[in-house]
Amino acid sequence: MKESKCPFHGATTQPNLGTQNKDWWPKHLNLDILRQHDSRSNPMGEINYKEEVKKLDLEAVKKDIKTVLTDSQDWWPADYGHYGPFFIRMTWHAAGTYRTGDGRGGAATGAQRFAPLNSWPDNGNLDKARRLLWPIKEKYGNRLSWADLLVLAGNVAIEDMGGPNHGTVMGREDIWHPEKDIYWGAEDEWLGDNRYGDTRQSLENPLAAVQMGLIYVNPEGPNGNPDPALSAQDVRETFKRMAMNDEETVALVAGGHTFGKAHGAGDAGLVGAEPEGAAIENMGFGWKSTHASGQGVDTITSGIEGPWTTHPTKWDMGYLDLLLKYDWECKKSPAGAWQWHPIDCKEEDMVPQVDGSGTKVLPMMTTADMALKVDPDYRKICDHFYSNPDAFGQAFAKAWFKLLHRDMGPKSNYLCGDYKDATYIWQDPTPQGKIMTAQEIESVKQSIKATGLTVPQLVETAWASASTFRGSDNRGGANGARIRLLPQKNWAVNNPKALSAILANYESIATQHQCSVADVIVLGGAVGIEIASGHHVPTTTGRGDASQENTDIESFDLLQPRACGFRNYTEKEFAVSPEEILLDKAQLLGLTPVEMTVLVGGMRAMGISASGDGRWTDGKLNNQWFKTLLSMNVKWQPTGFNSYQATDRVSGENVRTASRIDLVFGSNSELRAIAEVYAQDDNNEKFIADFIKAWNKVMNADRFDLH
Repeated sequence: MKESKCPFHGATTQPNLGTQNKDWWPKHLNLDILRQHDSRSNPMGEINYKEEVKKLDLEAVKKDIKTVLTDSQDWWPADYGHYGPFFIRMTWHAAGTYRTGDGRGGAATGAQRFAPLNSWPDNGNLDKARRLLWPIKEKYGNRLSWADLLVLAGNVAIEDMGGPNHGTVMGREDIWHPEKDIYWGAEDEWLGDNRYGDTRQSLENPLAAVQMGLIYVNPEGPNGNPDPALSAQDVRETFKRMAMNDEETVALVAGGHTFGKAHGAGDAGLVGAEPEGAAIENMGFGWKSTHASGQGVDTITSGIEGPWTTHPTKWDMGYLDLLLKYDWECKKSPAGAWQWHPIDCKEEDMVPQVDGSGTKVLPMMTTADMALKVDPDYRKICDHFYSNPDAFGQAFAKAWFKLLHRDMGPKSNYLCGDYKDATYIWQDPTPQGKIMTAQEIESVKQSIKATGLTVPQLVETAWASASTFRGSDNRGGANGARIRLLPQKNWAVNNPKALSAILANYESIATQHQCSVADVIVLGGAVGIEIASGHHVPTTTGRGDASQENTDIESFDLLQPRACGFRNYTEKEFAVSPEEILLDKAQLLGLTPVEMTVLVGGMRAMGISASGDGRWTDGKLNNQWFKTLLSMNVKWQPTGFNSYQATDRVSGENVRTASRIDLVFGSNSELRAIAEVYAQDDNNEKFIADFIKAWNKVMNADRFDLH
């Protein structure tokens, strides 16, 4: 007789879950991306953090952090008696995962607490930095999220060491499990780099880091090749993909490396498993080292060993001074990593050892540091900063603030904090619009109806404007009406010629009624839905119109959809299926599987399909599209990668066409279950109501004042 076993026995190591759906059907469309951060995982569900953080005594928190900075613990001693550089690295690595390609990553969620980030090679020993801050989190509790604390600690460290700082915006809400929707790369080994095309610039989108498990670049050089010129290519490409230009890149590297040291005191093979792979008795700690004491002067983290400057806990010009002053030679660290040392280093430029013993050591530079000296464009910026210390300080403060806050979205989303009252173009500045009365709204609607624009024109224009929103970094959306500006007005997906004529009508209406074009666009969508459904669509107003000079064209062009399943639009055949692209967009819009389903079905019902596929109804907003989709009167045959033909089972006549986006709502078992609900005879009114609710969620996604 076989021993009875719990089906979850051994789930922490070797799961005994049997053969699962993903094993049987690996190509099955996985909807889990739309079910992230379920409220059942959140122990703070009943607590409104955005209100709690406003009650926080920020100066008291900063004072307590400053006490921690110099309170060296025997279980992880502070280098030079000050944890400041350690906390700066923690903050940098929390924020530095942001990438412009899809707006994901960044510091806004406290994701560094979870896998894979908590166990990335580049985040070695940052588990100790977070543990040092636990008494602060424990004390201030619900008023201080981990996400805010991880950012605040680095800023307090900069201030405490005399550095320039523009402060911290508070209000980041913690997540409570790993963000499985973020694609960090396909490699199955740490530091793998199977993410390039023909050149180092053809890095796979939306990735920004050059290797699996790195925040930016390999400090030793590409794949450990200590070539500063080649390293400069990696530095430029990856910082660009993290929203930084050359000046900001130099400011961040030179400013950040003004503080602290790298650690590679001995054989890297003596370092144990990362936190997620460590033994249970380690209590969340990873990278346990058996090299001597394993800490302090014996620490092994990156494998590179030594400080960048002569005074590692003080803001000064030491980094640029040493970088430009000396010729440098490439050598191996005690851990076997490539690094650079100054030739004939003067005694006054030597650095005290971290333990206060009085021993002097050589400063060092990484290959990525040397890239700033070797690359002609970076070198010019280094020379300028070296000759203008104040300009260097301000450039660092601005770039650092951008690094930490880029993923928080517009300035209107800032809640509280000690930040400098300044406005930057990367914050997508948009003026406050006029909030209209019910009578004014109705008057605008009548003017819209008088234009004679069709339901698809009204609805699709509103969708094109609002659906640019990305919940990952709170960019895009209907507020600002940037669809009338470069680059959005020229995007192929927006049918520029037709869009221009529609916007001309809207501009006239906005002038006539003294309101924003942004509100007219959204009201136009509501009018289209009302015509198609006979139901009232409640609409908010108060959006403003952004200006071209406050719109970063290059940055906004990254929001351009190359495929939009909601509109049945695709530019070309992609490596992933159209339905996977649809899921990705739905997740960025914050939609559930149900909301995605009703929006696609409703837009098709109203005749919105760039390809012409899926137009099966008379243009009314009702559940007929779902009924037609699920009909057994036809059979489907593929006619191309993303095109299908339905033939009548009796007559054999061709009756309609579809895309993969259309058919997935009938072929995928989970989506079909939802479609069946809305196809029922008794659920037409429910469908219309649910569509309007989901529609308004997208229209108001960037209205942070309403959330």
